[in-house]
Amino acid sequence: MKQIVVGILAHVDSGKTTLSEALLYRAGNIKKFGRVDHGDTLLDSNAIERDRGITIFAKQAVLTIGDSTITLLDTPGHIDFSPEMERTLQVLDYAILVISGTSGVQSHTETLWKLLTRHQIPTFIFVNKMDVESTSVDSIMVDLKKRLDDGSVDFTTDNQTMFENVALKDEKLLEHYLMTEKLELEHLQQAIASRSVYPCFFGSALKLEGIRNFLQAIEGYTIQPEGDAIFGAQVFKISRDERGTRLTHLKITGGVLKVKDILSGVDKENVSWDEKINQIRVYSGTKFTGVEQAVCGVVCCVVGLSSTYAGMSFGAAPTPTAPMLEPVLTYGVILPPKMDAHITFAKLKLLEEEDPQLHIIWNEQVKEIQVQLMGEVQLDVLKSMIAQRFDMDIQFGKGNILYKETIESPVIGVGHFEPLRHYAEVHLLLEPDQRGRGLSFFTACSEDILDKNWQRLALTHLEEKTHVGMLTGSPITDMKITLLTGKAHLKHTESGDFRQATYRSVRQGLHCAKSILLEPWYQFTLTIPRENVGRAMADIQRLNGTFDPPELCEDMNVIVGTAPVVTMADYQLEVHSYTHGRGRLSCTLKGYYPCHNQTKIIEEIGYDSESDLANTGDSVFCTHGAGFTVKWDKVHAYQHLESVIKGEPTTTATTMEGTQDLQTTNATTRGAYRGTLEEDKELLKIFERTYGKTSGGLHGGFAPSGKQSTPNRHILENIDVQPEYLLVDGYNIIFAWKELSEIAKESLDTARHKLINMLCNYQGVRG
Repeated sequence: MKQIVVGILAHVDSGKTTLSEALLYRAGNIKKFGRVDHGDTLLDSNAIERDRGITIFAKQAVLTIGDSTITLLDTPGHIDFSPEMERTLQVLDYAILVISGTSGVQSHTETLWKLLTRHQIPTFIFVNKMDVESTSVDSIMVDLKKRLDDGSVDFTTDNQTMFENVALKDEKLLEHYLMTEKLELEHLQQAIASRSVYPCFFGSALKLEGIRNFLQAIEGYTIQPEGDAIFGAQVFKISRDERGTRLTHLKITGGVLKVKDILSGVDKENVSWDEKINQIRVYSGTKFTGVEQAVCGVVCCVVGLSSTYAGMSFGAAPTPTAPMLEPVLTYGVILPPKMDAHITFAKLKLLEEEDPQLHIIWNEQVKEIQVQLMGEVQLDVLKSMIAQRFDMDIQFGKGNILYKETIESPVIGVGHFEPLRHYAEVHLLLEPDQRGRGLSFFTACSEDILDKNWQRLALTHLEEKTHVGMLTGSPITDMKITLLTGKAHLKHTESGDFRQATYRSVRQGLHCAKSILLEPWYQFTLTIPRENVGRAMADIQRLNGTFDPPELCEDMNVIVGTAPVVTMADYQLEVHSYTHGRGRLSCTLKGYYPCHNQTKIIEEIGYDSESDLANTGDSVFCTHGAGFTVKWDKVHAYQHLESVIKGEPTTTATTMEGTQDLQTTNATTRGAYRGTLEEDKELLKIFERTYGKTSGGLHGGFAPSGKQSTPNRHILENIDVQPEYLLVDGYNIIFAWKELSEIAKESLDTARHKLINMLCNYQGVRG
């Protein structure tokens, strides 16, 4: 039986949930056809959803057509809940993009198309509300080809016309069509699966027009993706049922998941865990069926996992891409008198599990809980959820724009952490990246200089923290950060030392760099009467926006452009006023770009980078058995490792003109470390225990008496250093170790994987 996962996406008010209901009704999976305005649809089951008439949470339904089982995922359409929609994309085999026949392609529709393209999801297009007289198939097809993709093909025409239009999108298909004057079903399936063609259908979900044909098309034109024999699963959502049970929503991408299986993973705090699957549920609406196992292609919920998070992957499942849509507003939480902030913070963090883009944080500087959101609608829904779930009546302050920062040119940052009996030094290259790329981390350090486990640790610490910039203390973005070189001590280095050195290295580099403040910008579409065009263009310039020449569309003009979010926040009300209700403004987040009033914002925020002790760029060095702090601008004079880039480091930015190949220049750092007195004594003791007493210190260092002397180089030259190995008889260990032995009674493979994880951790620490 074919098993596929299909997601339904749309701009708000396009009839997406009504279409989901119609598909379920026509397939015979529900007996009553519910309506959004009646509040009785299967998928919008939450009280807040029914009250507002919009989808807020992604829901699952299962329908059967012929020999196919289709898991339908209905996603939110409102832009404020787009992150919930985006998280479901990673588990889709196909998508249905719903477009309103009366509104056509809107700006958020184009954003959805970009997301579908980014994730390479084959897409069916259903144009809804075609029962309205003003709609025209021809004009809509022109709009689809122009604003989405030229591969959009009307599949409701006669077969010969459809075959011809499909064949024009692929040379091989065209050759076959010219020879046979037809296309086989396999040709159409492959054209859709490869995203050469996007089949378009027309109808009315509310009146059940065109639904049966569309349902048959989904069943006939889709193919099940090939699964992997090795187990894999992707987590796309965390939720809780009416009893408060934590549910992990995931898709099985390979192999089989069974009840009582043990899954292993690493949580967001980088802590390893092993937990047992207590129950597997397959939901359809609010009802679920308990199953003993879930096979490849199935979307299910599992009970028993407490450390999972949206975006997590298991086994052979691919790592999901970073989200494209992010919140742009931050709100302070106003608590009632006598309500404990720490207890409230812990409860709100539970909501962050379900919607990671909330980013609930504690701002130590202002002693305030802050929440990052997409807009006002999400804010109102969040207040309702908090009251419903936790019986707390909290308020929110005025929303502030969430700024970000980046740098103008490459720079090297150095971090050193060396209190007594601790040691780590890290050199990082910070480079500006393309807008919208976020942060990416690399290593160009040779393992001859720094062991691989320490390199991995440094990269982990780069990823785990939200690093903030120097102008406003906002998160940094659009940068490539590369580990150039580093140093660990044979005995005294711990993982926490590299955390400190890595954090300080990033911060020291930012201190040296020239920073740029970024703000969110909208991509907007303004539809207004012809007589209001002059006023609109003047307004956009006043709002620091840019726009393309207006396009005439019947009796209305369409202006497309970009503008800062902060200036466009209340412009919809103005448009409604001066067009007497005829104008329409549609905005979609375009991304982060340089702030239009950087100086003013920096002054208003008043961030002092020097006094931010939680994000210091200073380093700690050791002398005479005690640690001392070195300010960020003096670190280069004290660093133990030489720079891997040509040119001497300075107390300001190290420029990168004529940057060499990093892998090659790394060789210049070998042997550049200058050990401290304490470290030389320890090395000497180890040497003497192995080879006997010597009258000189190591590498020209200090003898036990504290006097410098020359080492016995003939002894050093004759030492044949061999690598050290630890051999483990795995199966004897498993059956001799009580914990592993208990696991092996249920699954030997699980016990073996747990032992391997333990050995990996051991190797990571011991090298």
